[in-house]
Amino acid sequence: MRLNNLIFVAFLIVSLSFGCKRAEMPQPPFDWHNATVYFMLTDRFYNADTSNDVNFGRTAPTKDLRRFKGGDMKGITKKIEEGYFDRLGIDVLWFSPVNEQIHGYVDEGQSNTYGFHGYWIRDWTSIEPNFGTEEDLKQLVQVAHQHGIRVMMDVVINHTGPVTEQDPLWPSDWVRTEPQCNYQDYENTVFCTLVKNLPDIRTEQTEEVEVPQALLDKWKKEGRLEKEMKELDEFFARTGFPRTPRYYLIKWITDYIRKYGIDGFRVDTVKHTEADVWGDLAGEAAIAFAEWKKNNAEAIQEDQEFFMLGETYNYNAGSGKDFDFGDRKVNYFDFGFNSLINFGFKGEANQSYERLFSNYSALLNTGELKDVTFMNYISSHDDSHPYDLKREKTFESANKLMLSPGQAQIYYGDEVARPLIIEGVQGDVNLRSMMNWDDNTHQNLLLHWQKLGQFRHRHPAIGAGVHQKISDSPYFFTRSYNKNGVIDNVMIGLDLPFDPVNVDVSSYFPEARKLRDAYTGKTYKIKNGVVEVVADNGVVLLEEIP
Repeated sequence: MRLNNLIFVAFLIVSLSFGCKRAEMPQPPFDWHNATVYFMLTDRFYNADTSNDVNFGRTAPTKDLRRFKGGDMKGITKKIEEGYFDRLGIDVLWFSPVNEQIHGYVDEGQSNTYGFHGYWIRDWTSIEPNFGTEEDLKQLVQVAHQHGIRVMMDVVINHTGPVTEQDPLWPSDWVRTEPQCNYQDYENTVFCTLVKNLPDIRTEQTEEVEVPQALLDKWKKEGRLEKEMKELDEFFARTGFPRTPRYYLIKWITDYIRKYGIDGFRVDTVKHTEADVWGDLAGEAAIAFAEWKKNNAEAIQEDQEFFMLGETYNYNAGSGKDFDFGDRKVNYFDFGFNSLINFGFKGEANQSYERLFSNYSALLNTGELKDVTFMNYISSHDDSHPYDLKREKTFESANKLMLSPGQAQIYYGDEVARPLIIEGVQGDVNLRSMMNWDDNTHQNLLLHWQKLGQFRHRHPAIGAGVHQKISDSPYFFTRSYNKNGVIDNVMIGLDLPFDPVNVDVSSYFPEARKLRDAYTGKTYKIKNGVVEVVADNGVVLLEEIP
């Protein structure tokens, strides 16, 4: 393996001691196309500060999972410091929006529901106190960067939060409240409200608007009216943008990059907003990211651009770059996105390993997606049909997600089989229970995810390389990566027997003298081009060592 004509050696030093950082070893440059992303709902992950659990009088009765439960940014930071994400091999943290949420509750027909999930924004310029403070967000990003972990912020432009007694409707020149989307074509997917009582931002508007009076009053009460208005004047003077709703929001959202060093955006409800909105957001995000890196030595100083991941609901990587509305196709990759969430993975994961891996490798290396990527997942916060809903194929789920070409998104608790079906609970809140930190019955599963995660973290060939099957029985395949002077090669076996297996590696590791199985930590000498390996859990992860 060579890195800029120097020998690059990837080998495994796994420390499972509590609180460890990643072992210090030669690493290839980070490649977003191989990213392992950990996604959590901030409120449901870990409560490190009980003093902020109740704000704005949110004490109305709800069913158990429809109120704020206490998780906060300090909780995420604590788990970074403890090494939890290092041990999983995580490259990127994505957590639900931390903007200030509506103060009231919504009667969704089953129970009162508060905006614990983060997608019912009241003020884009403020942090939700249930999740913490500006200082907490700053600390989270700083600690993540110290661990070599990037931070992806979840952003919303499509809609405000619902209207409640405590949360007035935004002005009519800012939002529409009808019609409700029927999703039959482009018009009835974009210029409409997603559901009843979720006001849609008029991002298409060309006439200038004033800052809503309720926001001005709030800023004045908080002592920051003059500062906010001065920043808006400077933004519109620099950019020349008109003072329309989309550009106010773009200014407020990209401020988080300038203030805290956010490395990427996960963009919500992409297909429900005109594509050029995202192009404008991407342009301003790139400018803000460059400024942050220039002014902050503690930033991850590598040659990486700001990253944009889009949630285009029901996008399937097999369709290429286009999303089909029925009457119109839109290529969102042309509007600033580097990756889209692959909603097709949960169904395609029912295929054999080889069919899944080879198909995805072809999409990323020979098809129109070869200059971009997509993100796979097995469960999420709003997908009521995940792969392995009953958590009956947990080890297989890990293998398929972590070893598939493309990016991998771990949803909090995938690694410890957090239940996705909660007795007595209805709707999406089934998917949004508290992280099961006190359940110690899945330690072998967690160790399995950790081994796969650290192996993937070290080897860009896993998510961004070319897949090649070596044999069917036993099932072995290789992944090869050659990009920007970096060469990375690995060989993997799955569903292997307990008995020793001879593997011909002569054509793949021709100069190697030793290989290491990253799953067991065993080293193997190559004899006449062959190594005899013994699998654990049916898995062998071979990498070259000195």
